Amino acid sequence: MPAERPLLGAIEAGGTKFVLGVGHGPDEVIEQQQIDTRDPATTLADVNAFFARHEGLAAIGIGSFGPLERDPRSAQWGHILATPKPGWSQFDLAGAVARAFRVPVAFDTDVNAAALAEARLGAARDAAVSVYVTIGTGIGGGVIANGAIIGGAGHPELGHMRPRRSADDHGFDGICPFHGDCLEGLTSGPAIKARWGESLSHLPTDHPGHAIIAGYLAEMCNTLRAVLAPDGIVLGGGVMGTPGLFERVIEAAAGSDGGYFALPAAQVIRRPVLAPVSGLAGAFLLAADLL
Repeated sequence: MPAERPLLGAIEAGGTKFVLGVGHGPDEVIEQQQIDTRDPATTLADVNAFFARHEGLAAIGIGSFGPLERDPRSAQWGHILATPKPGWSQFDLAGAVARAFRVPVAFDTDVNAAALAEARLGAARDAAVSVYVTIGTGIGGGVIANGAIIGGAGHPELGHMRPRRSADDHGFDGICPFHGDCLEGLTSGPAIKARWGESLSHLPTDHPGHAIIAGYLAEMCNTLRAVLAPDGIVLGGGVMGTPGLFERVIEAAAGSDGGYFALPAAQVIRRPVLAPVSGLAGAFLLAADLL
């Protein structure tokens, strides 16, 4: 008989909620639980109580909000870095989990975890190079090449690229405290509300905001295609739940790429398959990779 697969723990650590899982992989989850993100001590007490119910954990994977230190060569590996989330700056999240359970811990960004899951199991499983982008409260992205997460000095910050401003977009400076009108400062959920007073999904279908946001996201996609030559770009996050936005992005990308790229925009730009559990599935994969 085949040997039983090892028991793994998975944590998708978000700024609003933690999603916890135990199982033999994303295809065999034994238990899953969601808890609110509060201060580190209170949140970790709930995390520890959840995993303590399961004996024999072989490894735990964490996909976390950031910014964070993912480089295992750094003395700060496993830490949340400077974040506006009260109490979490410089918190050693990976170390706290490892000390509690004395098992190997994998640590990366939540969006890298989601990117890994969509590349190996989801929308981009046929792609040699893929990018996962979440457009929501912020904008984050992860890049996967041949099944592995790409990162060097830190992790990709796709939300902070600077798009060319639309001729139809006037009088808004953007909300990013670092760059003003970077992609996150213009097209994240809070940026949309700051500009028009509503989420994109609540604006009338003929509101110019739909075309403006789609145009910026299409420019992002074409920039990624020019820089990385991905076979797949997966667009997730709450803003992408706006009816018609996905189709608008593809139309705008195809209309502005000049026919330059080998693959059509409609083939490259994709919806996530594993949402809303892409991040948790990726955390399971991070843990499995340790073994």
